[in-house]
Amino acid sequence: MKKLIANFDWSLPVVSLVILLLGLAIMASIAPNSLNQQLFSAILGLLLFFVFSQLDYQIFSKTSWLFFLGCLLFLATPLVFGTITRGSLRWIQLGKMTLQPSELVKPFLILIFADFFNQPRQFGWRQILKGALFLILPLLLIFFQPDLGSSLVVFGSWLGVVLAAGVGGWWFLAGGAAATVFLPLAWRFLQPYQKERILSFLNTSEDPLGASYHLIQARVAVGAGQLLGRGWGRGTQSHLQFLPERYTDFIFASFAEEFGFLGSFVLVLLFAFLLYRLIIIAQKAQDNFGFLICLGIFSLIFGQFFINIGINLALLPITGITLPLVSYGGSSLLATMICLGIAENIARQGQLQKIIEIK
Repeated sequence: MKKLIANFDWSLPVVSLVILLLGLAIMASIAPNSLNQQLFSAILGLLLFFVFSQLDYQIFSKTSWLFFLGCLLFLATPLVFGTITRGSLRWIQLGKMTLQPSELVKPFLILIFADFFNQPRQFGWRQILKGALFLILPLLLIFFQPDLGSSLVVFGSWLGVVLAAGVGGWWFLAGGAAATVFLPLAWRFLQPYQKERILSFLNTSEDPLGASYHLIQARVAVGAGQLLGRGWGRGTQSHLQFLPERYTDFIFASFAEEFGFLGSFVLVLLFAFLLYRLIIIAQKAQDNFGFLICLGIFSLIFGQFFINIGINLALLPITGITLPLVSYGGSSLLATMICLGIAENIARQGQLQKIIEIK
């Protein structure tokens, strides 16, 4: 047992566990009927964290092509075996469990991105385009489910790996110019409800009881918390179900209503510390592969955290992104715990390498 937990970076699992417990606490208040399922996912997630913390992350470099093909096949399964829920085809049913492939593939896509950009090569236009294929193929499968939120987060993690790999800034200027040109075309591929969300964000007063209802109620819930909050179990917006998706996409608004500004500030600080630890682990990684993986994981968690809270504060349009470790959703929780388990292994390997060098 001592060998298994040797050189453990305890700050990473401890802060993750505290955030997870806060998520379970607000879940017990606003959605007690879903608490048992979330507890099961949390226990399974902790087990996966431990498993991936013990697996040498170098083995993923040797099998990245298999992981890539596996991710594509897994992302295609909802098209064959999936069930349509609220107009989206994102989930597959396995017995009593519901899995969302677009969430579960995120850790493995980061490993694939990191492996490609870890290879010693000059980043010419052919290499950049080849690297973009590892992004575009899974991104299209996710986007057309449709799942705009996960598409943005996966793109963000790819971008984080590319930046960490040292790809020149000119490529980003060219990519930004291309995105600007094709933006009107992308608008045509959005679903009607996605267009409605963007338009309602730009003018929330136009349809306060329809398209803008979610954003308005989230803003009311956050404001109702004031400094100290209404108290656990006393959030009227969530308990009276004025706030839609109160324990998934808008769980931060529910949390802010019951725990107030101070409680929300503590939660944000915990996430800031978690992200800080990921950067430190990246800096101390024993090789460039571990460095790229950690910054990919950082980009993934930061992207979800930033977008989710931006939506809850009505600063961003609704895209259906969960708050890591807090929102209800087994697939999202498991994906996050796998990511953190891989980061923990990178930290352990880096610490072990340091001990060997000292000896």
